[in-house]
Amino acid sequence: MKKSIRRSALVACAAASALGLAAVPSSAAPSTVWTVTPSPSSFKAVNVGNIVLTATIPMTCTTSTAAGTMASTTGNPGDVADITTMNFGSSTSPCTSVLGNVTTTSVVPWDVIAVDYNASTGVTTGYVGNVKANVTAGACKFTVTGKASGTYTNSTGYLAINSTAGELVVTNPVNCGAVVTTATKPTFKGTYAVTVASTGAIPKIVGSNP
Repeated sequence: MKKSIRRSALVACAAASALGLAAVPSSAAPSTVWTVTPSPSSFKAVNVGNIVLTATIPMTCTTSTAAGTMASTTGNPGDVADITTMNFGSSTSPCTSVLGNVTTTSVVPWDVIAVDYNASTGVTTGYVGNVKANVTAGACKFTVTGKASGTYTNSTGYLAINSTAGELVVTNPVNCGAVVTTATKPTFKGTYAVTVASTGAIPKIVGSNP
């Protein structure tokens, strides 16, 4: 009888211990201090590979550039950079689609928002926010607004934008028929190489929670 009671007590303790371990958070607290190096400074960015905006049909840009300012900040999410210039295509290399050449006029500023930081990889996860662009593809015209998820990698200086359906929305479609409507869920995908405008160095973003 005593052995049975002892076994029951051991089982109960083991169960309690297991529950206690399960209650421990699986990840560290999110970063609240974002250290940008150098700060403050201006940056420029150029595409690495094609930039693709898909709104039912893909619209591909072989050339895209951006510029703005960046600085250290606090809070979560943290606004670590402002994109004040965002260009898609050029006069000699326009963006294209099956509807014809694509003209995209960005309404800036856009924001680079940091949410999480992985110290072992040097990768910041977040999104580009306050996105707004007026798009013309052939006779079809519409506006895209919202945000686009992405990551920034310190070792390469690559800002990789990989939005998911639902982050961006379409408004004011004109002459687009059923191809692009307000129910369309656009996506924005592509990678930019970011450098400090004055030196060409790769900027760093480090998140911490003092």
